[in-house]
Amino acid sequence: ADVLVRGLRSFQLREMGSGGWNQQHENLEKLNMQAILDATASQGEPIQELLVTHGKIPTLVEELIAVEMWKQKVFPVLCRLEDFKPQNTFPIYMVLHHEASIINLLETVFFHKEVCESAEDTVLDLVDYCHRKLTLLVAQSGHGGPPEEEESQYSTPMQELQKQAELMEFEIALKALSVLRYITDCVDSLSLSTLSRMLSTHNLPCLLVELLEHSPWSRQEGVKLQQFESGRWQTVSPSEQQKLSKLDGQVWIALYNLLLSPEARARYCLTSFAKGQLLKLRAFLTDTLLDQLPNLADLQGFLAHLALTEAQPPKKDLVLEQIPEIWERLERENRGKWQAIAKHQLRHVFSPSEQELRLQARRWAETYRLDVLEAVAPEQPRCAYCNAEASKRCSRCQNEWYCCRECQVKHWEKHGKACVPAAQDDRAK
Repeated sequence: ADVLVRGLRSFQLREMGSGGWNQQHENLEKLNMQAILDATASQGEPIQELLVTHGKIPTLVEELIAVEMWKQKVFPVLCRLEDFKPQNTFPIYMVLHHEASIINLLETVFFHKEVCESAEDTVLDLVDYCHRKLTLLVAQSGHGGPPEEEESQYSTPMQELQKQAELMEFEIALKALSVLRYITDCVDSLSLSTLSRMLSTHNLPCLLVELLEHSPWSRQEGVKLQQFESGRWQTVSPSEQQKLSKLDGQVWIALYNLLLSPEARARYCLTSFAKGQLLKLRAFLTDTLLDQLPNLADLQGFLAHLALTEAQPPKKDLVLEQIPEIWERLERENRGKWQAIAKHQLRHVFSPSEQELRLQARRWAETYRLDVLEAVAPEQPRCAYCNAEASKRCSRCQNEWYCCRECQVKHWEKHGKACVPAAQDDRAK
């Protein structure tokens, strides 16, 4: 892990998908899995310590914003190129997935305050990144919610890839919410510029109120309530519907930090608009919620006091303000070159020969080993027939689990219809 962390570096946009970049992506995935395993086992967290010791948090933030820019500026150009009809889109998918890998690693390690401190000036860029993601999340929930994962036929592999990128964007935004909440835990030690960025430039408290109102991670399917958790939509039983979801909890804690910490309260200008937005929170502060997060009683008292106070006129007392520089710098360096970058990557990166694909596939198989992924999985697999804890997997398709041979035989009549086509698809890929 020490060697992998030391080797982390920033790449130019045109290098994304190249051999060296792929090696770093694999290294990041290994660090990601190890960080999750360490956090789950509660046996110290060496990955977080190594990232802080070697000063690599700013490198991760820069890579995160670089791949976000690639997705916004270069990927659409690639999709429009008429002479680009790749036989295999997995190399491009890996670049799209890179953003999810980095934000996932940051979510795991930012729980520790020293990580936020080691981000130094790049915490400004990270705050801007989180704001962009949460704004998209609110906008998306106002237009019918996140995209559905549909079983449909796409006319081209690139169209399928675009759909996968949309689905991934929703999960990335939810990870960004958690990262932002961990940043607000350090609100009393953040720089004046970062506080000003969060409270004045982006008005994050009002954005978080919007998120609570829309709750894009919950949806109603007929009479059933579903919540997005652990990477998928799960039906919530009626007895659990009053229970606070993890994502709602993150929003409430972030609001608590931004509104009640002494540093933030001194800096936040409570205009009539902000006052109107924040007072909407009173409707959500039920006894059931306060039982689950007792600290919110202080927030309830703050809102009661706010209702009786006069709104403040807008003010801006910070004359010299530090601003985020990673996005601006990357855009300045690459402005007008998006098409050239796309064409360069088309020729040299995303059109690998069959031999290169086989070599990459072997390396990916080594990186995403099933035993490691199962250890990272949030819960023990269940038998597809009797729902008991399972330890045996269908050897043909690798998709279903069973507790014993007898259950597998009994379930074959139903599973066989999906098993044979799945196995054939895997062989074809």
